[in-house]
Amino acid sequence: MEDNNNQNKQLQLNIKPEVASGQYSNLVLITHSHTDFILDFARHLPGMPQPDVCSRIIMAPEHAKRLLGALQENIYKYEQQFGKIEIPGQPQRTIAPFGKSRGEA
Repeated sequence: MEDNNNQNKQLQLNIKPEVASGQYSNLVLITHSHTDFILDFARHLPGMPQPDVCSRIIMAPEHAKRLLGALQENIYKYEQQFGKIEIPGQPQRTIAPFGKSRGEA
């Protein structure tokens, strides 16, 4: 029963004002090693010779997989509310909630 109580607690985060404004990124480069996934978030702006990396996130493979699931779930919810996200030049794909096959409701 104690585990159930721990699952129901909400995580409270403290965010510094300089972090709260965020960073704009329109490009992410993902690499990995045996122990880590490295996500380099960058911005590629007109007139700049090369993309500028604005943030690097390093995470364990387990956390990267959790991030994948959270992104899938949130994209699914977004598209249910606002419509499909169109990416020019790419075939349409259906995003299913993480952990469910496309046939499940």
